[in-house]
Formats: sequence, structure tokens, C-alpha cells
Amino acid sequence: MSGSKSSDAFAPGPATPADASGARPPVAPRARRRARWTLLLLFLGFLAPVAASYFTYYVVRPEGRRNFGTLIEPQRALPADLAAIALDGRREPLDALRGQWLLVSVGSGACDAVCENHLYLQRQMRESLGRDKDRLDWVWLITDAAPVPSALAGALGQATVLRVDAQALARWLEPAPGQALNEHLYLVDPKGNWMMRFPALLDAAGAAKARRDLERLLRASASWDQAGRKEPDRP
Repeated sequence: MSGSKSSDAFAPGPATPADASGARPPVAPRARRRARWTLLLLFLGFLAPVAASYFTYYVVRPEGRRNFGTLIEPQRALPADLAAIALDGRREPLDALRGQWLLVSVGSGACDAVCENHLYLQRQMRESLGRDKDRLDWVWLITDAAPVPSALAGALGQATVLRVDAQALARWLEPAPGQALNEHLYLVDPKGNWMMRFPALLDAAGAAKARRDLERLLRASASWDQAGRKEPDRP
């Protein structure tokens, strides 16, 4: 219309023949930059919550995700009446193991591949604790009368090996759903409470994560737990 003053921000000047044909006028560089910044800000606004959640999950980590092993709630005390028999035939209550941290495996005396792997990892995890290793005993609980292979005898010098009744033991220790009792390692605190179960069928990478749990627990208990089990009073 004659005499009208159009103030279209995207049009640098008067209409051109191209405008009359219906084509959109070219966008000014400043307007293109403003549109790009708007899109970028919208994208960052969408991305920010995702980035924050990843930072929290992988870097900060909620406290509940710090443990590799499963905490047992409520903790279960060592049964005072659960009898155990050492490989030399000596009888003693399992309750006598109180006073040390215990890293426990369970299995047949015949010791299959899972059992051998657990015994190896128990020994390695204990040795890796350095000066704190004397605060941890590694324990193998045998649930049958099968003889222990002679080839294992030399590797068990630092272990506590005891035979226990399988049914009585199952009233204290418990596997994860869908797993068997002999597929886990179990952690018992010096007060005799079963307090943690490590994932089934550990490999070397899993054992390294389990060791970090051990190190944190040993540091946390340093003020009240000392190496060495107290000997019972003798008459």
C-alpha cells in the first residue's frame, strides 16, 4: 500500500521483485546468529538435567551405591550352638571365631572349581590388605564329610578350615535369590555378625571391588577393632 512504512526486521530494505513472487527474503546475519543462540540455549536447557544426573551417578555417587557387597539387614549373629570340627578332628563352637573379621566361603570338602577360586581369592584379598591383614581371617566352612584334596593342603596354611552341618549353617548364612550357598563369599564382623554378602561367582575384577569394601570397613572400625582374637579363659 502506498505511503505505508513496513518495519519487517528480516527485510533489509524495500521489497524486491523476488518478494512479489512469494519467495522469503534472505535472513540477515545478525538474525541468524540470534536464532542459533536461541536453539543452543534451548538445547542446553534440555541437556542440563541429564548431565547433572550423570555427574551425580558416576562422580558424586549416592552413599547407598558405595558398597559392592550387599549389606545384610538385620545382621545375623554367629550361632552359639553351631558346632564345628577342625580337620584334625578337634571340636569347637563356631562362635569361637568371634574377635576377627571373617571372610567366609562354603563348599564341599572335595572342592570344585568354584571352591578353589574362592579359596584363592580369599587368600589374595587378605594378603592385599597389607598391615591390616592380621585383622581378617579367611575361613572355609565344609558342609560334608568329603576328604580335602591333598593338593590343597599346602595352600591352606593361613586358613581356618572347619566342618559344619549344612542345614544348621543354612539357618545363619543365606545366598542371594536364585544362587547357591557355595557361590558367594560372606563377611562377618569381629562381633560375630554376618553383615555383608559379595556377589556370586566372583572373578578377579569383582574381588578387587570386594577388597575396597574390606578396606573401607577396616578403616571405619580401626578405633575399636584390634588384630588378634582373644584367647578364651582357661580354668
